[in-house]
Amino acid sequence: MKILAIESSCDDTAAALVEDGRKVLSSLTSSQIKDHKVFGGVVPEVASRKHIENISPLVKCVMEEAGLSFSDLEAIAVTYAPGLVGSLLVGVNFAKGLSIATGLPIIPVHHIKSHIASLYLSNKELKPPFLCLVVSGGHSHIIEVRDYTNFRILGKTRDDAAGEAFDKIGRRLGFDYPGGVNLDKVAENGNPNAFALPVPLKNEDKTYDFSFSGLKTAMINIINGYNQKNIPLPKEDISATFRKSVVNCLVNNFISAAKDFGYINLAIAGGVSANSLLRTSLEKECKKRNWKFFKPELKYCGDNGAMVGAHRN
Repeated sequence: MKILAIESSCDDTAAALVEDGRKVLSSLTSSQIKDHKVFGGVVPEVASRKHIENISPLVKCVMEEAGLSFSDLEAIAVTYAPGLVGSLLVGVNFAKGLSIATGLPIIPVHHIKSHIASLYLSNKELKPPFLCLVVSGGHSHIIEVRDYTNFRILGKTRDDAAGEAFDKIGRRLGFDYPGGVNLDKVAENGNPNAFALPVPLKNEDKTYDFSFSGLKTAMINIINGYNQKNIPLPKEDISATFRKSVVNCLVNNFISAAKDFGYINLAIAGGVSANSLLRTSLEKECKKRNWKFFKPELKYCGDNGAMVGAHRN
């Protein structure tokens, strides 16, 4: 079964052709980083307009790259939620128009579920059940994947998502957008124990939820202290300390949930699953317990069309 998949939930226009949910025939993404860098973050109106410009030629290129015509396809899959409303509308309306023109049925796909499905593209042997940590700019969830279409949320952020926190601290440090990616790189040369940061939800009874707003505020106060005294920011140490604190929160809750619910197959997905410390920390924790750990290839961590085509309804 060959599916044309479309993703436009935020600032990346993406399309792909996927066969039988596992084989990627063609996958292309048009990034808007240059368009939003001047603003320091995604501007919804700008994102919507760029999607309108990019989506039609992108789909055409994907079809040409795979050497297929619409008569070779069985369906059109498209992200319908969650995301920026204007951006989502561009993808959904394009899919509707294409469906009318070609007669192909539309498969509506949930964005978080498609991130989980990205794991099947990189790990052919992976099958449910497993426990998945989905972390991105807008989402931080611990999800019990009982079957391909049966999910249960065990924990989620109560305020900021991990990726949003990384991006905002990166911006305060003066890094170009996307700040989280650049913070991760700079952190490699810093001291992760340079500053004392609070442990979110430390005094609560058993919970798998996350909270990053207080952690972010504490880090911003440290940055403001340096700025007020006109002392150069130790960007490497600040990046390393903040990265370690966020990753510790994610890893500790994820491992705790796995223990309590008896999971030995663990996986990560979403844009922040590309974070180098998060990947290595979870690999280490799983290896120590003789658990299996699955992660997407870096090209499937961020928003992409292939993961939409891999999702099963």
